[in-house]
Amino acid sequence: MCGRFAQTLSREAYLTALDETSERDIAFDPEPLARYNVAPGTRVLLLNQRDDLLHLDPVHWGYAPQWWHKTPLINARVETAAASRMFKPLWQHGRAIVFADGWYEWKREGDKKQPYFIHRADGQPLFFAAIGKAPFEHGDVREGFVIVTAAADKGLIDIHDRRPVALTAEAALAWLSPETSDARAETLAHDGALGPDAFLWHPVDRAVGNIRNQSPDLLAPINDPVV
Repeated sequence: MCGRFAQTLSREAYLTALDETSERDIAFDPEPLARYNVAPGTRVLLLNQRDDLLHLDPVHWGYAPQWWHKTPLINARVETAAASRMFKPLWQHGRAIVFADGWYEWKREGDKKQPYFIHRADGQPLFFAAIGKAPFEHGDVREGFVIVTAAADKGLIDIHDRRPVALTAEAALAWLSPETSDARAETLAHDGALGPDAFLWHPVDRAVGNIRNQSPDLLAPINDPVV
């Protein structure tokens, strides 16, 4: 799954890593976002495309339509999202991208849990596939967005059995395009995603478990993991 991630660079850094040529309606802001511990239930800058322009809108991380009376969902499985009652409309009309530097997962052994930070081996930003309730500029608190996840593989499965779908820059732009069909989006989510060999991970301080903690130290490796 993906229940916590880091989004620390400036919006300009993420946009440059994605594509410098696409037309966009996004205010220039060189200041780092400096969010080292992004949690569900908060607003996250979500990249989306409308009127042939890229936009960044602060959108609630969590999705609970009016008929859903349980805890808001924060992830959607790539294996079923395109056809499910819950997510099919979002897949069709609400594809978006979440910028990230990496994400946190907790490895459990007995009653012990150790957080790990997972990031690209080459240090480049990540583009998580997301779906949500469009139009995103409305900023509905209940009907926000979820991150699309897939089964983990190889070494990643030792940390957690799910992982966010992190797309290449090219696949991310195609994912955003309203001209991309539902079926094509499914293909992108599989074939356009970075494989497990693209990632590295290391144990981090358990202080990341408290969503109030926001510090670069949360990303630093530690030498004495409990698991």
